[in-house]
Amino acid sequence: MTTLDPAKVEAAAGKTFGELGIGVTGPLMVLGDRLGLWAALAGAGPVTPAELAVRTGLSERYLREWLRGVAVAGYLDYDPAAGTFALPGEMAAVLATDDSPASLIGVFSGFVGLWADVDRIEELFRTGGGMAWGEHHPALSAAQERFTRPMYQAGLAAAWLPAADGVDAALRAGGRALDVGCGYGVSTLVIAEAYPAASITGVDADDASVAHARKSAADAGAGVTFEVADATALPGAGWDLVMFTDSLHDMGDPVGALTEAARVLAPGGTVLIIEPRAADRFEDDFTNPYARVGYAISTMACTPSALSQPGQAALGAMAGEARLREVAAAAGLTDVRRVAADAAPVNIVLAARP
Repeated sequence: MTTLDPAKVEAAAGKTFGELGIGVTGPLMVLGDRLGLWAALAGAGPVTPAELAVRTGLSERYLREWLRGVAVAGYLDYDPAAGTFALPGEMAAVLATDDSPASLIGVFSGFVGLWADVDRIEELFRTGGGMAWGEHHPALSAAQERFTRPMYQAGLAAAWLPAADGVDAALRAGGRALDVGCGYGVSTLVIAEAYPAASITGVDADDASVAHARKSAADAGAGVTFEVADATALPGAGWDLVMFTDSLHDMGDPVGALTEAARVLAPGGTVLIIEPRAADRFEDDFTNPYARVGYAISTMACTPSALSQPGQAALGAMAGEARLREVAAAAGLTDVRRVAADAAPVNIVLAARP
């Protein structure tokens, strides 16, 4: 038997124990969000548990334990002399509001969905089968909606679309845009708000997602159309923009989807492909700060989604630019340019044309 190195065993145990600490802090993050604790701490300066209890109307004893838990996790500053806790402004921008471009708090609630689906995903490992997006726990879609909204509000209409030649001008002049795999319609509504003269339609194969998107549009008073449609059978033609926002890798036949996008494109139109930032070589993803999240979500949701559909290409969320270009070329999209790289820190944005 190989003799184990005690120092390496200790390091392995330390690594694993540290991961346990990160994992079990997740519910505390969700509680802080649901109970409005992050918002209550934002801009409040140093507070004691008793002061936070008065501010929120919550139990001081529970707040004391929660504050200590998120403080030792590194989210709050603690003053031992005064016994106070404070949320730094920079951390508040990430945890206390959905309006900040840096907001990430909405992601934590999605963990409920990932854990709820573990038994089903375990079986897929044994059978090689798939799981449609709509079959996942609803917490997953809700978390994606909250996670992507600030990112799309900050980048999509403000930087990514204007970086693709001709798209901004076409939409401002009343052009037509099709958002394929729109899910809950976050990206669709963002571009509709930015381009009120344009005609915007979102399509998704999941009935429940389309129903949610329609309700969101009605609540916002947005003149947006949502339809249930497969990516390989898109409605209409003559679209100035056909957009895949974080959806191409979820499709069983990405080449077929892009081929269909090219077919319904107007002359001079653009296909915009927005995917998670990944390296072309896996070994380079070890220094990619998004890679850990990307591969985990890809294993639990994106790959099962693709394997549930005809084609079963299963690109995975972390396909990388070179592979995306191969898929685009196979679909007849030979003019492919990387755009807005500086304005998309966790995304690859490709503008493609036949």
